[in-house]
Amino acid sequence: MNQSNPNSPLLKATLLVTSTLTVMSGATIAPSLPAMQAHFSEVENVAYWVRLVLTVPALFIVIGAPFVGQMIDRFGRKSSLVAATLIYGLAGSSGLILDSLWAILIGRALLGLSVAGVMTGVTTLIADYFTDQARANFLGMQAAFMSLGGVVFLSAGGFLADLNWRVPFLIYLFALILLPLVLLFLYEPSRTSSETSVGEVNAVRLPLKLLTLIYGLALLMQVIFYLIPVQLPFYLKVISNASATQSGLAIATATLASAIASLIYGRIKARLGVVSIVALAFGLMGIGYTIIGLVSSVVVIGLILGGLGLGLLMPNLNVWLTTETPDVLRGRALGGLTTFFFLGQFLSPLLGQPLAQQIGLGATYAWAGGLLLFLALLFGGMRRQIAAITSSKITIN
Repeated sequence: MNQSNPNSPLLKATLLVTSTLTVMSGATIAPSLPAMQAHFSEVENVAYWVRLVLTVPALFIVIGAPFVGQMIDRFGRKSSLVAATLIYGLAGSSGLILDSLWAILIGRALLGLSVAGVMTGVTTLIADYFTDQARANFLGMQAAFMSLGGVVFLSAGGFLADLNWRVPFLIYLFALILLPLVLLFLYEPSRTSSETSVGEVNAVRLPLKLLTLIYGLALLMQVIFYLIPVQLPFYLKVISNASATQSGLAIATATLASAIASLIYGRIKARLGVVSIVALAFGLMGIGYTIIGLVSSVVVIGLILGGLGLGLLMPNLNVWLTTETPDVLRGRALGGLTTFFFLGQFLSPLLGQPLAQQIGLGATYAWAGGLLLFLALLFGGMRRQIAAITSSKITIN
């Protein structure tokens, strides 16, 4: 049943549910980290390697996303998404049976390559199927479902991790359930990219300064956001002796707040420009992270505010990028966004762990909040200048 109708409820549902596989794909096993670290305690520098189990998928998303974007533009959106979904289910669940930390890391690397295909493929299809305000609304819905997937998967991961640290790897098999839906209800959109000559592609102009800004914002957003799934279980353990279930629910609180903000993104976008929304999002995140770091008795309030900011920023960057990017190169542009998005996730523990060891986790969250508040003031006060700077375009070759 291959319906060429973007308004089909089954098509929309498939796009949204498949989107839940992407953003929180690594953090699903976050509540398992303390128990995994204990299981592999004989491994030298185990604290470092176990945190990389969480974030090494991001490294391979970074490596794979640019190539995936080119493949999507050249060979088609749907076929790339089908292959990525299959690999996701198989590689993601491999930690259930593997008994070597290094083998688990390899499985996580393959998971990362598949996430690059899923995230870029789904978002490119959405941008192809919808235009203007309909695109903004649907990208907001997509971000909401990504966050809701985080709520469900992280909550389940917390409960399952209390049974055994391996059991949360079962969650990744959900991708294999979605595979028939991708095959049946999505279609390859009509577009000019497959028929466009090399000369025509070379003549297409991309807003290079805008892409640089958006990619930089995505990188920073994820470096800071991933302080929650990577470090929060350890922070809560110190301040309240929290269990894996409690840590999973705490992280899920932030993602639930993110989903709520993303659901209303379309309404906010109809009233505010993209630069103003960046300022608003950074302001909310900044206040939230400052509360997490300085007022440990109300960490949940900080998590909610941080999640609300993230929920506005994610669809805003996608709308900003897809609105300004030519159809023929949209897959490549979104592949670049996916690269920087997950590069931030990978770098987060590499940057955050040494800082936390020097000044403590509470101070790390507080400093991150201060940086975000500064950026909120910067974007809020220089809206016109930022719009002017990012408006120039350059021909790509």
